[in-house]
Formats: sequence, structure tokens, C-alpha cells
Amino acid sequence: MDMKAADNIGRTKFVLHGPEDVFDPRVTAHRGDLADVSLAGKLFAPHYATPMPMRCAAPKALIRKQGGKNHEAISELLHGEDFSMLDVVGDWAWGYCGLDGYVGYLPVHALQHQKKTPQPTHLISARAALIFVEPDFKSGVMKRLPMGARIACGEASECDNFLKTGKGFVHVRHVQKIGAPVVFDGSNGSAALAEQMVGAPYLWGGRSGDGLDCSGLVQMILMLTGVDSPRDTDQQMAALGQDIADGEDLRRGDLVFFPNHVGLMIDSERIVHANSHWMQVSIERLTDVVARFAATTDQPILARKRLS
Repeated sequence: MDMKAADNIGRTKFVLHGPEDVFDPRVTAHRGDLADVSLAGKLFAPHYATPMPMRCAAPKALIRKQGGKNHEAISELLHGEDFSMLDVVGDWAWGYCGLDGYVGYLPVHALQHQKKTPQPTHLISARAALIFVEPDFKSGVMKRLPMGARIACGEASECDNFLKTGKGFVHVRHVQKIGAPVVFDGSNGSAALAEQMVGAPYLWGGRSGDGLDCSGLVQMILMLTGVDSPRDTDQQMAALGQDIADGEDLRRGDLVFFPNHVGLMIDSERIVHANSHWMQVSIERLTDVVARFAATTDQPILARKRLS
């Protein structure tokens, strides 16, 4: 889709009424030459485009600031998640994620038009799930999908242990219906899911069971428990939960925000977080994490939030 194709609003003229709105470029599909048509009249652009509804067909795809594998990763689109595509430059699609509106570039070959893909019905709720050729764990494996990926499943197989997907079978213990909070180890709490991720590698921009950053971990586990969350730490601090009063003890499931970092308490003293210090998801004493931040900032903890 070249720029002529992207400028698919025809010759309709848009008038900017008053000064341009202040916008967050992370979640506003606007660049120097092109913008989402929904921004017409709010932000000026030489061209406006109507997004093409796409869906991630790859197990996952990193989203980057610019088109090219050497550019910084800023987020990740998971299998079955929606993507509104506004332009294609070479091998890279530009647009925004359906889940959180995050804007960026990803390989166009990771996408398929929504009309060509079934509507997802289930989420991968285990750290990873294997898609088998037959409804038998001894059969061949077609692919591996990370926690957070979305798939379309049919009825259970005759042995009731597998669900049929578009291609292959997934074990019932590895998926959960979309809209139903994930239950892990007898609990549907976010802390139980976060504990399951201990040892997962730290990946800047990642938000899947195969690798994630601090806010990616929080967003993914909250999504699995039915809570919508924005992508980045500062956005989460502004949008999630209620402030915990000074002097009040922390509880399991509380969020603690540091400068450019976030973690989730598993009890009153320990925190689980994806961090670059250990390069993985780890559980530490909160006092140890605070001490590391105190070495570089006067305010190690910016906020403490309770979701319910």
C-alpha cells in the first residue's frame, strides 16, 4: 500500500478548527506525512487514511519506532490480536494496536486481513501452549504460542482434553475463554499469574510469555484477569487503581511504581517484576529494589496503587 493508496479518503477536504490538540505520539497515529482519518479536524496532516483491519498471524511480532529490524522495539503484537494498518513501507506496516492503541511499525508478513482470519475465542493462559497436529500430546507439534496470544477454538475433541483450532489442537489446560478471568493454581489473582512468569527473560518492548518488560508483564497479567491496562509504566500509573494511603501496609496484588518501572506485590514485603537488573522476571524483597533506585533518585517509589 503506497502513499496514494494510503490517501484513501478521496478529495474530501478537512478543516482544522482552532489550534491542534496536544497528543501522546505513542497512542496517536500521526506522523509527518500521514494520520488516521479519525484525527482529521484535530491534527493536521497532508494525508489521512482509513485503517485496514488486520490481525496478527505470527506467534508474535515486535513493534518498532521505525520500520527496520535494527530500530528500537517499543511493544509487541501477539497472535490473534488486532492491528489497524494505515500504511505499508517496504516490508513494514505502520498503524496501531487494537488492544491499547499503541502506534508503531511491524513486519507486514506477520499480519493477515481480519476477513481471512477467524475471530479469536480463547487466550493462551499458560506460559506457553503447543499446537499439536492431532488431539494427542504424543503427536507432532505445529507451533508454539506464548501466554497472552489469542486463538479461535472449536468444540472439545472426543477425549475432552483438546480443542480444535484452525490448524491443529491445543490442550484445554493451556487456554481460557476470552472474557473469563484466568484461574491459575486455584486463584484468579494477578499475583498468581505473575508468579508463573518467574524466570521468563527480560525483553525491552516484550509483552508475552516468551519475554517481557516491566509494564508488559503488568499489562499482560491484568488483561488475563479481565482488567484493561495501557502499555507503558507512566500510563499505567495514571490509569490504574487507587492510591494506597501513606503508612498502610501493602497487600498481595498491589502495584508499586518506581521511575520508569513497575512491579506487583506477592505479599506485604516481596515484589515480582520483570527487570533488567536480573534480566528476567524475579521475586525480590521490596526493600532491595528500593535500595537500588535510591542510589540514583531521591524518590524511589512514585506511587502505590490498589486495583480493588
